[in-house]
Amino acid sequence: MLRRVPWPLLVFAAALFVPALGSRFYTFVANDIVIWALFATSLNLLVGYTGLVSFGHAAYFGIGAYTTGILMKKAGLAFLLAFPAAGLVTATFALVFGFFCVRLTRIYFAMLTLAFAQIVWAICFKWNEVTGGEQGMPEIPYPDFDWVERVSGILPFLGGYRTSEYFYFVTVVLVAACFWILRRIVGSPFGRMLTTIRENPERAEFIGVNVRRYELAAFVLAGTFAGLAGGLFGIFNRGVFPDFAYWTKSAEVLIMTLLGGMGTFFGPGVGAVALILLNQQIVSYTEYWPLILGTILVVLLFAFPGGIAGTAQGFARWIGRRLGRA
Repeated sequence: MLRRVPWPLLVFAAALFVPALGSRFYTFVANDIVIWALFATSLNLLVGYTGLVSFGHAAYFGIGAYTTGILMKKAGLAFLLAFPAAGLVTATFALVFGFFCVRLTRIYFAMLTLAFAQIVWAICFKWNEVTGGEQGMPEIPYPDFDWVERVSGILPFLGGYRTSEYFYFVTVVLVAACFWILRRIVGSPFGRMLTTIRENPERAEFIGVNVRRYELAAFVLAGTFAGLAGGLFGIFNRGVFPDFAYWTKSAEVLIMTLLGGMGTFFGPGVGAVALILLNQQIVSYTEYWPLILGTILVVLLFAFPGGIAGTAQGFARWIGRRLGRA
């Protein structure tokens, strides 16, 4: 019965109603969660479905953010052109980096992704003429929403919102589209081949599968969607800074993926919700929030080794078996 409920559509509809609550804080937190959910889901394509652990996924997040910021602020390009350009530029970098990374396996692959990410961070930190260097690029403009005022007389439900709330609606729609594409990818024969490679790459290669080509394709796709998330985050953050590409961002998104449940499609999104809300609550009560947050995460990961979404799926299957027997 639970499987028949259109959960994605319900979550999408609920997300669109967040600004109607009237609180700018709720809209801010929801926007943060939506972008990080896409970032974590892009990493899950590597970690959960392909079995490639990347310590440098933040590099593509940062590249996408800087691409969007440079095109919109310095080149004056519209968001409708800058946003897809961020995906294309990030895909190009992911193709180049991935060409070298997928030649290695396991810990060597992970460390090489970290090395490339540190190179990207160093360039962002030092290239003052283009990236702004240590100061970054503040005051990234919002997309132009003047057209909303012109059509609000015809469609009154579109009027009356702030610019940040209009950008939230755009973010929700774009992230939902990215989720739909990613869902189709993991459910396709290509996605099933990725899980086969994750389970036993030697056997997949033995039956004639070009494992390195599939891994490279997954690497490029994961980097592309991470870049799109970074492009949205730069505008949402109203600035792009070198720490977007720093290794700590890779650690955060990896924690979200593990916490939510890698290998489950919606697990990383659940992990993003859990981690961001935990962070918001703990910071408001104590200055020792890193210690408390770390302790809670350790307990959660030991209590739910399959992640929150994996545990929920297991519990739902157990309930279904009990009801079937009854």
